[in-house]
Amino acid sequence: MASDAAQYEDILFRVEDGVAWLTLNRPKVLNAFREQTLDEIMHALRSTRDDPTIVAVVVTGTGRSFSAGGDFHAMMRLDRASAGHWNERMLGVAMTMRGLPIPVIAMVNGWCMGGGHELALWCDLVVASDRAIFGQTGAKVGACPTVGATQYIPRLIGDRLAKEMIFLGRTFDATEAARIGLINKVVPHDDLLAATLQWCATIKANSGQTIRATKTSINAESDMLYSSWRHGMELLGNIWGTPEALEGMNAFLEKRSPDFWQFREKAKAAVAGYLASNGSSEVPGASPAPAHASGAT
Repeated sequence: MASDAAQYEDILFRVEDGVAWLTLNRPKVLNAFREQTLDEIMHALRSTRDDPTIVAVVVTGTGRSFSAGGDFHAMMRLDRASAGHWNERMLGVAMTMRGLPIPVIAMVNGWCMGGGHELALWCDLVVASDRAIFGQTGAKVGACPTVGATQYIPRLIGDRLAKEMIFLGRTFDATEAARIGLINKVVPHDDLLAATLQWCATIKANSGQTIRATKTSINAESDMLYSSWRHGMELLGNIWGTPEALEGMNAFLEKRSPDFWQFREKAKAAVAGYLASNGSSEVPGASPAPAHASGAT
């Protein structure tokens, strides 16, 4: 099958010796993805269904990053009204990966952060260079990793470490990621391609119908998390475009620390104003609220 690289701008795509190689190719932004990137990934992945001699897909990135996640310049345009256009693309890529009848392998060559880490979570297998770093940055930039991270990380490493990773922004190097079960394998950086090719060779020698059936079976329980994905997309839709989210993303682009505390103070002032207007009927020593105020007749 001939290379399809010419039709894409944000990714490189080729099929060689029965393996489809999908490479995020935006190294100037650490392979952060925009809407077009997600569309191209989805199109390339779906094309593998047309050739039953393709035994696996390998997803990787150019330069020193697998993917830094979503491109802030794209995400800062989002708000509640337009959120679905981005979120549905994310869900589409994830479901396409999970629905392919062949294994999807993340070959993580460097930074694997935020939505880029979610991209790796959607893959079936993860092999990483010893230079790779894994993390969830949503809490640091005002985003919300609910399209894969909140569903799968607790299943892989447990609730406690998952909350540490998401709430505190803790990162894991590849060695620790392998030890805790976040990824399958870590190898020296110069051996990354060889290790991936070995996996592909093993898959190629095995029964395709068995892999197809067992991938479906293994995913059966976690497929039940689809409702959680939908729920997460609604939560995320209420995050995009908020002043707090924009503060986090602007701070990142301006290379400064975000001022999230201002939003806590504003919330405190709003709650204080509500309570001062007798928003609570259980303040010690307060007179009972009039019957009509409580809705009594």
